[in-house]
Amino acid sequence: MFKFTYNLIIISSLCILPAYAADKPTSLKKQTIAGNYLSAEEAYYLKQQQGKDLLFVDIRTPSELVFVGTPENLDINIPFLTLDYKHWDTKKSSFKKVPNKHFLSAFNAVLNSKNLTKDSSIVLLCRSGKRSAKAANLLSSTGYSKIYTVVDGFEGDKVKFGKNMGKRGVNGWKNAGLPWTYKLDRNRMNINQASIEK
Repeated sequence: MFKFTYNLIIISSLCILPAYAADKPTSLKKQTIAGNYLSAEEAYYLKQQQGKDLLFVDIRTPSELVFVGTPENLDINIPFLTLDYKHWDTKKSSFKKVPNKHFLSAFNAVLNSKNLTKDSSIVLLCRSGKRSAKAANLLSSTGYSKIYTVVDGFEGDKVKFGKNMGKRGVNGWKNAGLPWTYKLDRNRMNINQASIEK
């Protein structure tokens, strides 16, 4: 009886632990100081498991959430970059993205409002995992200790070959079939900070 129970505990532990340890990304742009990586699926299940003890933050611009969608179990949107509608990025054929000067103060305020600390688990999500890595590094440098990034992001990586080449269809939240929505919740948008997008 004891042996069976012990083996069951070991098997259960083995099933749980690897679920929250995505491999280190090969792309240097997705690597972080903290080295804590999750796939979209892992982030979803970790949030399900930890609930309010974990802060799940989408750091994309509000425009991205409106037009592309966002996870249903998101806690808050705090943009890491904002769009500068006065300047055009010719290389990307889009408005320039500039750092959100309110990012850290907004992040700290949200953390306090949810009775969390810099030692609480925090998961960051962006489009493909590059912006979330930069945001994770900024937060790590200011004392946050458990920052995780979703390495495949909301839309995933680009397809490299074939008829869908260039489209974001390799991995990511949407491609994994995880729950997402176009409908935004006002309480999950960080609308209290002045002029997120100018």
